[in-house]
Amino acid sequence: MNFWFLLNSGKCAAAFNMALDEALLASAVPLGAPVLRFYGWTEPAATFGYFQKYAEVAAATKLRPLIRRPTGGGIVPHDADWTYSVVFPAGHEWHSLPAEASYRRIHDWLRRAFAELKIETELAPCCKKSSPGQCFAGHEKSDLLWRGKKIAGAAQRRNRLGLLIQGSVQPPPVPARREDFESAMRGVAEKAFGVSWKVFSPKTDWRRNVEKLAAVKYSQPAHNRKR
Repeated sequence: MNFWFLLNSGKCAAAFNMALDEALLASAVPLGAPVLRFYGWTEPAATFGYFQKYAEVAAATKLRPLIRRPTGGGIVPHDADWTYSVVFPAGHEWHSLPAEASYRRIHDWLRRAFAELKIETELAPCCKKSSPGQCFAGHEKSDLLWRGKKIAGAAQRRNRLGLLIQGSVQPPPVPARREDFESAMRGVAEKAFGVSWKVFSPKTDWRRNVEKLAAVKYSQPAHNRKR
């Protein structure tokens, strides 16, 4: 059976959100199946790519806290955005895709979900330059556009354990509810990828390890200001 885990973790602190995604990637092989996670933010924050320089990020945005992601990409503002992540274990077909192909596929998934809500979007055919590190000021090839404006981007990390994709949707100014979009994403996965869903219920010890990772890594200047 082609089942995927589903996790809706609700609103969490920025450091915890990044720690949880890293923990999902670390658990990808023993879990043995992809995980789709939906989550939000307890306060306005910004995450930035693993390889970005902290001083440049701090100068480019007033949002705090600033948390270094486990994935690449630029600065992403978080507050009312619809945030999600997907983790695929090593050996899964998505894990073997080239980065450009997995990037396109994730945003085509979102495009189909918006289509279910009667909202027309498209994948960017090429790039539009933006200010350095600003994720939503311009767009990259295969970003999701609504009326020419970027509304969704993603960042990836692929290693021997699996593939982590972290995505953010800045919803367009049209009548649409987040819960309907999430339902549409699940429905598209069922039809397009043959997925059946299984709720991911992490054990208490697993969640404690995530909380520890958030405290000793993602909440620390040593990590966030390492470059």
